Amino acid sequence: MSENQWDEAKNGEQKMAENWEREAIEKLAFAAVTEQRRARRWGIFFKSLMSLYLVVILGITVYPSFKQNIVDDNGEGHTAVVNITGVIAEGSPANADSIIKALRNAVKNEDTKGIILHLNSPGGSPVQSSYIYNEIRKIKAARPELPIHAVAADICASGCYFIAAAADKIFVNPSSLVGSIGVIMNGFGFVDTMKMLGVERRLVTAGAHKALLDPFSPANPDEKKYMDELLAQVHQQFIDAVKTGRGSRLKEDKDTFSGLVWTGEQGKSFGLVDDFGNDDSVATDVIGSKKRVNFTVQENLMDRLAGKMGASFAQTIGAVGKTLLLQ
Repeated sequence: MSENQWDEAKNGEQKMAENWEREAIEKLAFAAVTEQRRARRWGIFFKSLMSLYLVVILGITVYPSFKQNIVDDNGEGHTAVVNITGVIAEGSPANADSIIKALRNAVKNEDTKGIILHLNSPGGSPVQSSYIYNEIRKIKAARPELPIHAVAADICASGCYFIAAAADKIFVNPSSLVGSIGVIMNGFGFVDTMKMLGVERRLVTAGAHKALLDPFSPANPDEKKYMDELLAQVHQQFIDAVKTGRGSRLKEDKDTFSGLVWTGEQGKSFGLVDDFGNDDSVATDVIGSKKRVNFTVQENLMDRLAGKMGASFAQTIGAVGKTLLLQ
């Protein structure tokens, strides 16, 4: 092979090597660009999916409030519904602040022709119940033309009935449980148990009655008498509220305020309730506006997800000690 041919072959090999390197670099570059595009598309997809998820969550959260502001197309208005369900207490969904807010929103809405208190509760805090009772009375004084009716489902007892007594009328099912006009404070005594276990109680207080109703100390007759008087005072407040709300409709006897609970049928004969009915019949036949709009304040999303674990735990621990409830 001549020298020229050798050089040409060498140059050819060099060009092939350069072309191979260039093609490899180009392929790597194209692969990197393709991967970046693919990653960008997936990023856009997941961002869009997250945005859609947040919009749905926002819609679920906001819709109940938005729904309250919808104007009736037929101009006939609606019946506002406020739910009072579960134990009535400051950490529960049935708390005075939320229920009062719902009532005020319903009253402010120009299309509200009447309000139904949908009740299904065994009772709860006398303070929370009193707040709601007073708010209903205040609304009735300011808007006497706006009917406010209580509709009981399974149970409307104790603090729940305290609230119902403020309504214009109380409607129940014949099998509903109503009444239980009384007050209870409960606790436990572990004195004998501690003796059996050989546990010595060491208690230091500043104030003669600071350890009132301490479950690890013997019962004190003077303290029991004091608590009896305290409960009697709260009970009398409950009785006065029922008498004020029910007026001459109440057929009082020795058992009326004894804490007994009755069926809706019995309650009607005693004047504790007015008639039989449900949300639909009261809205349609009594208030005269079949369409119902629920004004109940919804829990925020974080409270729903968390399940109010902290509040529930605190309430459980508190119940182990002593509680004052309208029951």
